[in-house]
Amino acid sequence: MVQIALTVPAQNEFETALREAIEQRVASRIAAQDATLWGPDAESEASIRLSWTQLAEASRPLVAEITELRQQLAGKGLDRVVLCGMGGSSLAPEVICDTAGVPLTVLDSSQPDMVRAAIAEGLDQTVVVVSSKSGGTVETDSQRRAYEQAFTDAGLDPVDHIVVVTDPGSPLDDEATKAGYRVFRADPHVGGRYSALTAFGLVPSGLAGADIGALLDQAAGAQAAFYADDADNPALRLGVLIGVANRHRVDKLVLADQTRHGVGDWIEQLVAESTGKLGKGVLPVVVPFENAVNFNPSTADSILVSIGATDAPEAQSGYAAALDAELGAQMLLWEVAVVVAGRIIGINPFDQPDVESAKQAARELLSGGGEVPTPDATDDGIDIYGEGSTVPDAVDALLAKLDLQHGYLAVQVYLDRIAYADFAGVREVLAQRLGRPVTFGWGPRFLHSTGQYHKGGTPNGVFLQVTGTPAEDLAVPGRDFTFGSFIDSQAAGDAAVLRDHGRPVLRLHLNDVEAGLKRLREAFAK
Repeated sequence: MVQIALTVPAQNEFETALREAIEQRVASRIAAQDATLWGPDAESEASIRLSWTQLAEASRPLVAEITELRQQLAGKGLDRVVLCGMGGSSLAPEVICDTAGVPLTVLDSSQPDMVRAAIAEGLDQTVVVVSSKSGGTVETDSQRRAYEQAFTDAGLDPVDHIVVVTDPGSPLDDEATKAGYRVFRADPHVGGRYSALTAFGLVPSGLAGADIGALLDQAAGAQAAFYADDADNPALRLGVLIGVANRHRVDKLVLADQTRHGVGDWIEQLVAESTGKLGKGVLPVVVPFENAVNFNPSTADSILVSIGATDAPEAQSGYAAALDAELGAQMLLWEVAVVVAGRIIGINPFDQPDVESAKQAARELLSGGGEVPTPDATDDGIDIYGEGSTVPDAVDALLAKLDLQHGYLAVQVYLDRIAYADFAGVREVLAQRLGRPVTFGWGPRFLHSTGQYHKGGTPNGVFLQVTGTPAEDLAVPGRDFTFGSFIDSQAAGDAAVLRDHGRPVLRLHLNDVEAGLKRLREAFAK
């Protein structure tokens, strides 16, 4: 059962846009995988990215395969599942497993302390799912190499402990097949952020114990409603609301997840990477509850969406929605809604033209080809890359550049997100201080999520990076760089690309992470 309630400030405009979508058969054409819906510039990409519309049926054969493999692994005592993957390869399994109440360790970082901690736990009981659509994701490749080395050093055969999910014919497919690993080949005509119901979402979730058959049932049960050219179509209504709001510069989407299962993080990637390009888009802002700042109070440029609720919240902008649905149905609903909104906004929801630039900048730094930045100042163990000789002054200088009518602050923290999880609470502090939308992302995880929007979306963000010296670095086997040098290059590379795009960036590097975080809390609370 899918329940949705919407409020809009101008009912006539919304109804007109909804009627146009119905008359142009947008929903049924999405179901039919009509690649012309987003214009001629998007047609080529769209033609190979629409298989997600029928995954509720197409992925059904995977259920038995995954169930059988899980039983085989359990028979060998392998019952701890670790997922090595980034972006769409990790966010969907994370929310699927949390919703199902089954444990899944998600390793989506190149931070050496986090990688080391994951490897140190229960190695002899661990099965590692290495998940990469392209097969060339450097974080995932590095994690795989570290696990292979750890298994070998412990006298364990990596073939017994590693399962691979990738696109057919990818470099990872070739290498894994030669190594003798079990390989699941996903549908190549589904983009990463739309891949929740492909092998990328189902393999790690099913191996961890989630009922993936029920997940597909939930999506299948909602398809008729979502693909109907009808005014009651909840996915069409939500997509039209987001698109119409965007015409009025209401371009922030504040998500309060009442389910507490992390679906907001999955929606964040889907929305940001699909819409944030050509200098426009929708910025998702994930908040922990309805009383969080940016949701209550909200800003005039924000849509409010309450997930797991039945009554639409009160938004200053007048645009709001409440959505209650089982997870499989909700994932499909958001996928349809986002591509409907993309059509109204006038973008291609299937490409990510600005993601590669940060990866290239990081590669150049790793290879010694780029200019390694040096601090502009140091304040009591915190290196400042930006204006100001003290941390409070540097923070003040960055925040002074924020557009108080339409801007946002993005806090990007390249630290161990497990060990320092409570630091995410600074989002509330900074949002209260600024009265503007504030996002919080763990690096490098967010690079595969909101990174596209930051560089390609509406150019009104200011960016606060926090990096830190690890307790101990960790080598990447077979590579001439370490995890520590890699994550440093990712942060520095992304900062350089943001500055090249004219975005204000402040980087604060903590030489002593514990002491530095305490100082940052004090500076942010000013």
